[in-house]
Amino acid sequence: MNIPVIAIIGAGNMGSSLIGGLINTGHPCGKIWATDPDNEKLEHLHQSFQINTTPENSKAAQAADILVLAVKPQLFAQVAKDLAPQIQAHKPLVISIAAGIRESSIQHWLGGNTAIVRAMPNTPALIGCGATGLYANPFVTNEQHSLAESILRSVGVVVWLPDEKLMDTVTALSGSGPAYFFLMMETLQQAAEQLGLSADIARLLTLQTALGAARMAIESGKPLDELRRNVTSPGGTTEKAVSVLENSNIRTLFKNALQAAKLRSEELAELIDK
Repeated sequence: MNIPVIAIIGAGNMGSSLIGGLINTGHPCGKIWATDPDNEKLEHLHQSFQINTTPENSKAAQAADILVLAVKPQLFAQVAKDLAPQIQAHKPLVISIAAGIRESSIQHWLGGNTAIVRAMPNTPALIGCGATGLYANPFVTNEQHSLAESILRSVGVVVWLPDEKLMDTVTALSGSGPAYFFLMMETLQQAAEQLGLSADIARLLTLQTALGAARMAIESGKPLDELRRNVTSPGGTTEKAVSVLENSNIRTLFKNALQAAKLRSEELAELIDK
């Protein structure tokens, strides 16, 4: 397989993270292009990674086998329409990481018959620890499917979705999810401070406990309910605390939170389509 040329249209936080991830996983710097209206940002990327940079989207698109559209949702339509001639001429794989913009809209703006993968990464991708949901339209070949997966896997784990509608659930779970965990950690730290710990100690113990729990869940491969039971001794302190959470309907609370986020994701997609 020839090494593809990848163009990142929009070198913001997520676009820059993908560039760093690609370089760290061995993609040749000469096979990567980045575009952005900010020349200082482009110069920084060139100095950091020795990649090709240009403020002209069309110049990068002409060279690309894969186009990653990492622009803000409000700019997406115009950028896509401007790139449509190059995309129709060369037929690259297009990967969109713009939240809430449906494949049908992207297809319309690009002129049709285009291989498109929608990606929903989350902010931990900025440190190479992301979780990304992917959806491929019928024009995506097996080879392009693998290429898209390898690009997003450079910044974390990926899952493929059989139905684009599930992207709204992914948005609610992993897209918005870091905020839920930050809120839980913030709340635990505050409670520990109110019970006498200093802010520094409460923060350190909270963060390390969260990290340790996540690592145990990942590395053990055991079901989450089994892991919870393993640290919940009958009649002990953990059981008492968990019973308070259960009696406060924590499961319903999180279900309602995800449903609200999913509904908002659907509403925002409808607004963009209009």
